[in-house]
Amino acid sequence: MRIKRIQPQAQLELDEDKPVDLNLLDEILLKYKGKKGNLIPLLQKTQELFGFIPEDAFTKISAETGHKLSTMYGVATFYAQFRLKPVGKHIIKVCHGTACHVQNATALTVALQEALKVNDGETTKDGLFTLESVACLGCCSLAPVMMIGDETYGKLDGKKTVKILREIKKSERANK
Repeated sequence: MRIKRIQPQAQLELDEDKPVDLNLLDEILLKYKGKKGNLIPLLQKTQELFGFIPEDAFTKISAETGHKLSTMYGVATFYAQFRLKPVGKHIIKVCHGTACHVQNATALTVALQEALKVNDGETTKDGLFTLESVACLGCCSLAPVMMIGDETYGKLDGKKTVKILREIKKSERANK
């Protein structure tokens, strides 16, 4: 199953310590307040709004709904869909499942880390890319594989991977 990344409605700089406008949560809280099973939808809508779930948002949601902070963090850290830090415009997922591993997915990750100057799980300073290793993308016949957004790239090596990055960067510059 593929999960489409929720694009943030508000453009935020990549500074998780930067204060966010928590008043934007009021409409969401009003919609879900008092409804049974509201925690996951509240977290999803908060992430949709900010692109991630800021720490201050947890505090406000807890105060308004009565959900314990520990419960909220437990849910947010259990499900891979939730992010506690800002992410780049393009999320690069490199598959490290068995088929990709034996086809040298590590070479893709290393090439991306060198080209982007980030480690796994980090975001580039310009906010354009976030690099993630994942357990499986379900594209074993295309191993080794990476996904950038909704686009899947297979039968890769380090050079092809970096070329794809350059094309995306070129496209981004052209669209500015």
